[in-house]
Amino acid sequence: MSKNRRMGLGAPVKPVTFRAGCGREWSLPSAEADLAYTEQAFPECPTCEHRVEPDGAPPFCTLRPVGTAHPFAALAGLDLPE
Repeated sequence: MSKNRRMGLGAPVKPVTFRAGCGREWSLPSAEADLAYTEQAFPECPTCEHRVEPDGAPPFCTLRPVGTAHPFAALAGLDLPE
């Protein structure tokens, strides 16, 4: 019996290509909707407009699967009364 089956994890996870705000991409096995890139290894990371700096935690960039909409994309079409 495979390790995944013994632990109740289901089918093996397939590689997904994730894209950062800067356009860099990584392919790795993941079932997550998005990931946090905390390494901040590129020269533009400290000034990147996609960088998130939460209180009490390290800064990160959100990596989303290529081809998925931004989680707030649906809000762009809202017509709110004034």
